[in-house]
Amino acid sequence: MSGALTAFSVPKFGLSFFAWISLIPLLFIIINKKPARSFLLGLIAGGSYNAVLIYWIPSVPAYYGNLSIGISIIIYLVFVLFLALYWAFFCFLWTKISQSFPKLVFLLAPFLWISLEYILTHFLTGFPWGLIGSTQYQNIWFIQMASITGVYGLSFVLVLFQSLFLYSMKYRKKTPFLSVLALVLIIHLGGFLSLKKTTLTEDSFTASVIQGNVSSDISWDQVTTQEIWSLFNQHIELSRKSYEGGAELIIWPEFSVPLCFSCSYGYFQDFKEKLNQFVQETDCTLLLGTNEKTSTPGDVSYHNTALCLSPDLSTSHYYKMHLVPFGEYTPYKKIFSFIEKMTHAIGEISPGTQYKLHPFKSLKFGSPICYEIIFPNLVRKFAKKGAGFLVTITNDGWYGRSSAPYQHFSMAVLRSVENRRYLLRAATTGISGIIDPYGRILSKSKLMTQTHLTEVITPSKTLTFYTKFGDVLPFLSLTLTPVFIILAVVKKRNERKRRRSKKEPL
Repeated sequence: MSGALTAFSVPKFGLSFFAWISLIPLLFIIINKKPARSFLLGLIAGGSYNAVLIYWIPSVPAYYGNLSIGISIIIYLVFVLFLALYWAFFCFLWTKISQSFPKLVFLLAPFLWISLEYILTHFLTGFPWGLIGSTQYQNIWFIQMASITGVYGLSFVLVLFQSLFLYSMKYRKKTPFLSVLALVLIIHLGGFLSLKKTTLTEDSFTASVIQGNVSSDISWDQVTTQEIWSLFNQHIELSRKSYEGGAELIIWPEFSVPLCFSCSYGYFQDFKEKLNQFVQETDCTLLLGTNEKTSTPGDVSYHNTALCLSPDLSTSHYYKMHLVPFGEYTPYKKIFSFIEKMTHAIGEISPGTQYKLHPFKSLKFGSPICYEIIFPNLVRKFAKKGAGFLVTITNDGWYGRSSAPYQHFSMAVLRSVENRRYLLRAATTGISGIIDPYGRILSKSKLMTQTHLTEVITPSKTLTFYTKFGDVLPFLSLTLTPVFIILAVVKKRNERKRRRSKKEPL
């Protein structure tokens, strides 16, 4: 029940209020359980949650990687089991601490949860896709707290609310639950009072995002040159409409057209010349998703790139740093090299190493690419480095009309709030959108449509507490959690010694 309710709180189900009660059944059932039993129950709950959350995973390697459906399902089940482990360890640690601190553990529960969410974000390659705080992206008043705590603070309050409710029910004390209820109301009130209408400044400008609706089924080496030119011209036409609507900055999605400014052969050079001509004629700046190459003696590297083309024909490049494992590269090749032999879908992309900002007029902006937008700490570093607004380009066409594009979009909303920055999202097949610094969605496209979205953007130089200091709450949680685990173990050991000493004959 806990896993299912939590799963229904995420997009595209969108029943976000379930996240305020979904953990209560799990917390209730692990009270007084032994740690091993509690671990198993957590694994079941986490497994059911993640099975629904990422139900779209098997179709990707099966359809695009030519893997058998059987192998794709096995990969999916292994991944679900791996993600379920953080629920299992949460329950295990809860039970371990509750044996020594049966009342205090209810207050410590959110610290345990946040510690494990943070570990999930960074362990191995990291995968913070299912953080429960992200379910609240449409709760505008509540999510304003993310500018202080990041998304982890939202998860913290959700867990604390449910934990203290259960405490009040168990011990027949109203005060703890009424206290956390008051806290939740204060957070909502504070969020309401913090909302402001963005006022135009001398730096305000008009920007557009382009959605060409290019299918991920396309294999560029199997498409005719005429068809590729047709797609390119569609994007140029959408860009021209954006320019006529007043756009000064125009953003194309990731890999919607095969572009490579560092390639001097075939249609790459022709596309480059056409784009140069467009920016000179219109005086617009283009942010493009390209595949660039860099060379060192004896080696050529390819990079998933956000390339900014200015009217003076100067360019700036940001190379994607956090690549998609088993999509853009194979992590831990000594262990997983066999997967490369099974599918052609894994790329050979080289990661970037620097948080590069792009110039636009007298401003600078950051451009995390696709998968990178789900990592709060990565995105905040663009703002801390001086980005006045944020742009993300993505290709979610792999996931069709499943929940994945909706889930991915929801995380972009929280990145805008955490850093108080406008965020523009250009997606190949959707969902594209423009989000203001308070998480309000100003424009949003539908899936599988060809369109362009235009809004006035006001950059900001103000740094939020989260942008300045980062993940303070997770670090605090990671400090408190081991301290109380050690205290619980020591206390349990001392209690055993006292019991033994009482049994010993005089």
